[in-house]
Amino acid sequence: MNSTKKTYIDPDHLPRVQRTTIWRVVSCLGQHRTAATLVVAIVVLTSLLNVLPAIFLKEIIDLLEGALAHPSTGDPRVLFLLCAGLVAGPLTASLLGMGQKYLTTLISERVMFDLRQRLFDHLHRQPLRYFVSARPGEIVSSALNDVQGTGSVPGALAGVVDSVVSFAATTALIIYLDWRLAMVGLALLPIFVLPTLGAGRQRKTLRRATQARMAELTGILMETLSVSGAHMIRLFGTEAFERERLGAKGEEVIDLSLKQALAGRRFQLVMGLFEALGPALVFAVGGYFVLVGHTRAIGSLVAFVTALKRLYGPATALAGVHVDLVTSYAYFERVFRVLDLESATAGAPDVIRLPRVRGSIVLDRVSLSFPDGQHGLRDVSMRIEAGQSVALVGPSGSGKTTLAGLIPRLDDPTTGRVLLDGYDLRCLDVKWLRSHIGVVTQETFLFHASILDNLRYGRPNASLAEVEDAARAACIHDMIASLPQGYDTLVGNRGHRLSGGERQRIAIARVMLKDPQILILDEATSSLDSTNEALIQTALETLRRGRTSVIIAHRLSTVRQADQILVVNGGMVTERGTHESLLTEKGCYAALHAEQFSRRSTDRRMMPPDVIVA
Repeated sequence: MNSTKKTYIDPDHLPRVQRTTIWRVVSCLGQHRTAATLVVAIVVLTSLLNVLPAIFLKEIIDLLEGALAHPSTGDPRVLFLLCAGLVAGPLTASLLGMGQKYLTTLISERVMFDLRQRLFDHLHRQPLRYFVSARPGEIVSSALNDVQGTGSVPGALAGVVDSVVSFAATTALIIYLDWRLAMVGLALLPIFVLPTLGAGRQRKTLRRATQARMAELTGILMETLSVSGAHMIRLFGTEAFERERLGAKGEEVIDLSLKQALAGRRFQLVMGLFEALGPALVFAVGGYFVLVGHTRAIGSLVAFVTALKRLYGPATALAGVHVDLVTSYAYFERVFRVLDLESATAGAPDVIRLPRVRGSIVLDRVSLSFPDGQHGLRDVSMRIEAGQSVALVGPSGSGKTTLAGLIPRLDDPTTGRVLLDGYDLRCLDVKWLRSHIGVVTQETFLFHASILDNLRYGRPNASLAEVEDAARAACIHDMIASLPQGYDTLVGNRGHRLSGGERQRIAIARVMLKDPQILILDEATSSLDSTNEALIQTALETLRRGRTSVIIAHRLSTVRQADQILVVNGGMVTERGTHESLLTEKGCYAALHAEQFSRRSTDRRMMPPDVIVA
């Protein structure tokens, strides 16, 4: 379970923004350069149009001032045209702004879609141990919350261009209007910029912390709202505890979100003061010039004050955009951290597909170590001829499933090689490889879909007749046919509407329908009663005929007919041979055999006569 203890972040110990990460962000946006170019063009044009009202206002005041000095000399048509310009400029800018908003939203959505696709593909190339060791919710949070955060960058960059162009155009205009007043207005700008330096760092810190807490909160929700989690909570009556745990984590998120919302905003109070102070100061200086006779350009003075808002506005926006860009960096950083994980299925640059799979498998001095230093396998060597069946037996946790997982490349060995028909698996196309392998595990997973969709999962184009034949072979067709909706019946979340035995028989039928050349049966009959187990064993014997089979079993009665039995203990193969030869060696296999059949005899003697199954 995740701890609910509050975590405090030290802003002085954060990694700096990396140039390589910035270039990676640029490359993500560069894939949409056509739309981005249009956005820049629209932003530039819009920024220039927004400067026009100040010019039109100057001309109107100058026109009226001249008419007052010389009555009947003004032209009303010029006045009406200038007034129309006051409306036309902002109206055109607003229409262009709609197009800009559409394009920036399109770029944002495409960037997020591309990143989610890349994350999805990359995560499914990770070893299974990554999903086992990852914190609950962390993977989903990366694909949803972190990627969602990157979507603000295109709009923020458009804001940067808008602010820069507006600032440049407004600066040129106020210098043209009166260079002396321009110096007064520009002297106040550092006050708008300096407070942002610490604000960006603070918000980046809080954004990282918020995302980490959101991942933990997502993990709690995924654990407690899953079928297994809800079942466990009810059995132990821990609803109050889980509610408290969720509430504590939610309080952390609220606390960080509030700090994030307020971070960097305090300086806007100061900026608001100076936005009011700037025009007042300009009016004071400009008015003084008028009073002492240095200038009589009242229109220029009014236009200057109007344009001054267009000067401070972009400066304020640039400060806010800077904060947003710095904080959005944290999202990209988290996404890239996942994308930088080494792929488990990385292999030769030119992977191949064999024209035909015979099914010969060789493990050549294979060892497997986990990141925590533990050894899953130690110097394992074995050969499985095409069409042979090999059984892996041994105590729980001995490495049987880890060993079998090397064949479909769920993991790659740390040292040694795994060969299929003489080819190193790293040289083979992993999707092609897995298309020739069928796996039935002890813990059957079914999607929240119909029985038919689950059966067709490995072979979507299978006909209904072929599906039914596979179901009959797995002894599940009659049960399915008895349901009101038959093969269209929804199985529920993870298949929990069905019993364990029914789910397992559907999984067996799914593999039968796939018709692979290599089979891996990991406790494939563990959830079946004795009657159905006997039926399934008959079906599996038919399925294994002519195919290479790896059978993992705790019940030694299910592996007697295997061509070869390997005893795995402590990640090593300690014994190998047939059922009869291993019994004569009186080693670990013989001891397991004696223990199981002695326990079964005891259990049968303790059962009432009417429930004993032969």
